[in-house]
Amino acid sequence: MTIIFAHRGASRQCPENTLSAYKRAVELGAEGIEIDIQLSKDGVPVVIHDRTLKRTTSGKGIVTDTTYADLKKLDAGSWFSPKFQQERIPSLEEVLIFASNYPDLWLNIELKYYRENDDLLAQTAIPMIKKFRSEKNTLISSFEHERLLEVHKLWSKLETAPLYKGNLHEPWQYAKKLKAKAIHPHFKSIHGPLIKTVRSQGIKVRPYTVNEEKWIRQFLDWEVDGLMTDVPDLALNIMHNKQISQQKKTWWKQIWSIITK
Repeated sequence: MTIIFAHRGASRQCPENTLSAYKRAVELGAEGIEIDIQLSKDGVPVVIHDRTLKRTTSGKGIVTDTTYADLKKLDAGSWFSPKFQQERIPSLEEVLIFASNYPDLWLNIELKYYRENDDLLAQTAIPMIKKFRSEKNTLISSFEHERLLEVHKLWSKLETAPLYKGNLHEPWQYAKKLKAKAIHPHFKSIHGPLIKTVRSQGIKVRPYTVNEEKWIRQFLDWEVDGLMTDVPDLALNIMHNKQISQQKKTWWKQIWSIITK
């Protein structure tokens, strides 16, 4: 069963990485949401993708050079639509509290490292995540692969996954070296036979960011464990129709078997 993750929430309908985007993703039926976290200047885990504030807020400058109090003053929604002008950058804790209302909701938390030697991100975030979440439907991903080993020191049972773009030689072996139970490749970096091999080695595959209908269909056919998408409503609709089609085929096979006895 493929888990549909709303990439930064329902980011085509609401400003990305905001509570509105996460609420909308749940309303659409997404089984999981993907978020990006980094630290404020004073060490608070906050949910925002970019290194700088310019693209998705009313502020300027660098996220990690801005205090949490100042970050919370910024408008994080008007860039998307005037109706979201009251939107603010959420803290990780706020998102965890929101997600606690949906026990079955998967949470994919990407660690963003924009400051060199920033050992405090995992040390601060992982205990907080452990307070609110179960390892059964929580995972940590990052482009900084060696940092995933830090996560395992803090919570050994937590699932991790390296994010990557481009070719990776024997990705299942690479994942095992990192103690990762999954890989999160760019969707153009993986294909059917490789997915089959990786999964046969006990490693899950969740490509990102899959938005085109033809690719969504293809990855569902390849039976990936999950996919990250900006259009969870489209992905869910395709998956639902696919399930109905499979049910009809099974039903007709059963009817035909009875007729031809």
